[in-house]
Amino acid sequence: MEARSHNDQELVSQYINGNESSLEVLIRRHKSRLYSYILYQVKDSEVASDLFQDTFMKVIRTLKLGQYNEEGKFLPWVMRISHNLVIDHFRREQKMPIAGRSTEDFDIFSTIRNSDENIEDKMIREQISSDVRRLIDFLPDEQREVLLMRHYKNMSFKDIADSTNVSINTALGRMRYAILNLRKLIAEKEIILTI
Repeated sequence: MEARSHNDQELVSQYINGNESSLEVLIRRHKSRLYSYILYQVKDSEVASDLFQDTFMKVIRTLKLGQYNEEGKFLPWVMRISHNLVIDHFRREQKMPIAGRSTEDFDIFSTIRNSDENIEDKMIREQISSDVRRLIDFLPDEQREVLLMRHYKNMSFKDIADSTNVSINTALGRMRYAILNLRKLIAEKEIILTI
């Protein structure tokens, strides 16, 4: 049976088992759609070509390391990789700092709020929001609760204190530790946030 007639998952399995030509079939099969998506985002054919190649370098590395586990979802997985590389490109272009290495006064949540945004800004903001939301899940329950009330429900510290049956100072302390712990997580995971 010729490789072209195999579905994506079969081709991925063949490539993992040493059939190099299976990857070529996958690349040819999805090149137009993937390249068009990247080009639409970056609006520069040279950058799009680089990001397309970077995408498949990452695909190859992941497959060779045996870390691929998106069974039956090859194209969405590759699109997600390219999406993340596009975001990384925009972040580099804007020379965005890594939050964990910036000053003590850095406000993580100010990076999510933005006006006058273009498509690049919108993609970055959505990714940052998603990254921060995932990190919040790593916080201890009491810190997470205060942080969510303050930044996602816009509650005052007095309202938070009343709602959680603690003093305002305790609520403030929990918030401070939540932010400190978020900064540590951002630095550890090398997540890039905008200012």
